[in-house]
Formats: sequence, C-alpha cells, structure tokens
Amino acid sequence: MDGKIERNAYLLAGPTASGKSAIAAVLAREMGAVILSADSMLVYKGMDLGTAKPPPEEIAEFRMGGVDVVTPAEEFSSGAWLRAAAEWVKGVPEETPIVIVGGTGLYFSALLRGLDRKWVKPPPEYPVLKIDRAVVRQRIADRLDGMFLAGLEEEKRRLHELYPVWSKTASLAIGYREGDDRERIFIRTCQLAKRQDTWFRHQATAIYVEPTVEAVRECWKTRGPWKVRF
Repeated sequence: MDGKIERNAYLLAGPTASGKSAIAAVLAREMGAVILSADSMLVYKGMDLGTAKPPPEEIAEFRMGGVDVVTPAEEFSSGAWLRAAAEWVKGVPEETPIVIVGGTGLYFSALLRGLDRKWVKPPPEYPVLKIDRAVVRQRIADRLDGMFLAGLEEEKRRLHELYPVWSKTASLAIGYREGDDRERIFIRTCQLAKRQDTWFRHQATAIYVEPTVEAVRECWKTRGPWKVRF
C-alpha cells in the first residue's frame, strides 16, 4: 500500500474567465459537495482580487481546499499542491461528494496520473469547458474592470509591503507585478487563457462541454465520477 486515498470526484476544467467556478459552485451546492481548487494562483494568501478568488463565505461554504495555502513569499509546486490536496481530503467524509475545478492543467495531470509516472497515451480524460475565445476576452475585460474598482492596486501595494521578496512562483501571478497596468494585465490574461486552452487540447483527453450548468450536470451524470488517488 502506498498510503494514498482513492475517492470519487467530479472534475471540471477550463480557461480563465470561462465560468467554470460559478458552474461548479451551483452543482456542488446541489450535491452537497465540497470543492478542491486546481488553480495555481488561488493557493496564495492575500492574492484575492487579482486571482478572482471566491469570496470568503463561498470558501467556507464548500470547505474549499487548495486555497490560501501559502504566502507569496513561499515557493509552491505541483507536488506541494498534491500534498496539500491529500491532507485536505483526509477531513472530507467518505459520503461527501468532491468537486475539483480549476484552470491549471498540470494539477489535473498530476492528480490523475501522478508526478513520477511515465507518460502513457491517451492522456487523462476529464471535462473541459468549450467557450469561444472572443467571449473569454470580453469576460476578462469585464472582470478586470471589477478588479480595479474593488481595489486591485491597493491589494497589490499592501501585499508587496507585507512580503517585499516574493517566491518565483508567486511572481508569475498576473496583475501583481510592479508596473502592471490594466492593458498589460488584459493582454497577459488573454495569453494565459490561450495557453490553458492549448494545454487541455494537447495534454488531456478533453471531454468538451458547453459552458452551462445543464451541460456539465449531464456530463457528470453520464461520464462521472472519476476515480482520483490523493
């Protein structure tokens, strides 16, 4: 025995601003499920507005894992995420459904095939939201407006005062670099969405699903749950 815990889970991936978190929240609420975030930037404490982190009440409602794990001063990796996920799942009763949602394809890959296993074809299969890039770009623009209105610049200033030296991984966070302005953040976020889409097309066996609650619910009903070893 390798000490791992095998659990059934409902998976949902997609590029940033595709609406995956909102869809997952609706379905998790229906199921009485908890949520594990598979997003490499939600792990950082205090990086809330710029990462579109769910509000505290939602994090509490779903006993969300993978959120607020480390400070921006600390390094993080796929292995660290797997260890945090394994620790989190120990507190989830076996009868409680688990939803895993995010845009970091490497986390899904690590969870479904492990970090040290040889690559086998086909790649891991899981649902990915299919959404037009023009729609994503408009959502990114709208979301950015909300972030700046809510105080993104103040959040960034406060975090850099608290943590003068950031880890290499945290420094990759879009919107938190010194000198980032709205246009630069917009361009980099659109580039991120394109990279995520490319990952899911080439590094996963994507089950493409329309970005609606009904479509994802039907996919989970007919194709899920997925067996995951934490």
